[in-house]
Amino acid sequence: MASDEILVDARGHRCPVPTLRLRRALEAAPAGARVRLLADDPLARIDVPHFATQAGATVLEQSDLEGALSFLIAKA
Repeated sequence: MASDEILVDARGHRCPVPTLRLRRALEAAPAGARVRLLADDPLARIDVPHFATQAGATVLEQSDLEGALSFLIAKA
């Protein structure tokens, strides 16, 4: 994880909590910011990319990380 990323750790929460936390982080972040979301709810695999598209953000990376899903999202 890069030091300039904003980390949102939503492990242990069920959807829609991870997506809601991501939305708050993106709203507070400056344009061009990168937010890394960690979630362990399998529905996040579907919900997060869908939300990012609706929010005008871009999913740069999606991977499995230590039993959790890791998403790197760029704010437009």
